[in-house]
Amino acid sequence: MDWQTEILMAARTILAAVLGGLIGFERERHGREVGIRTYAAVALGACVFGLVSAHVIGAADPTRIAAQVVTGVGFLGAGVILHERGRIAGLTTAATIWATASVGLAVAYGMYLLGVLTAAIVFALLAVHDLPFWRRIPKNLRNDSHPEKRS
Repeated sequence: MDWQTEILMAARTILAAVLGGLIGFERERHGREVGIRTYAAVALGACVFGLVSAHVIGAADPTRIAAQVVTGVGFLGAGVILHERGRIAGLTTAATIWATASVGLAVAYGMYLLGVLTAAIVFALLAVHDLPFWRRIPKNLRNDSHPEKRS
């Protein structure tokens, strides 16, 4: 593999980690236990697995590793979902971890605009919860009457 390819792969890896970290920043800003390091690591790992799967020479199906990232991150997300005292916590964390892995894979495959756009949308979805208009919507309509405690 030539140096230009290696440098491009390194840049993609850094971009994925930064985008994941930005999503994690939004979670950490609100005191959630899962924050910058976790989200950056998920995007970073998904990106590297995507890069490896795209550059394996002689692989019968290079998308198999990427497909396993989706499954593996789904399993990770399932681990953060908790059911306690009739309440479910961690769904937002699980969903955003899963979406953050897609950011890493998109960047790995050179889909920079898609990766950045996805990260921005996930960030916006998390940030909308703190906008003033959100608080005026009745709790029973906004589906957050039981805020997540651990996500």
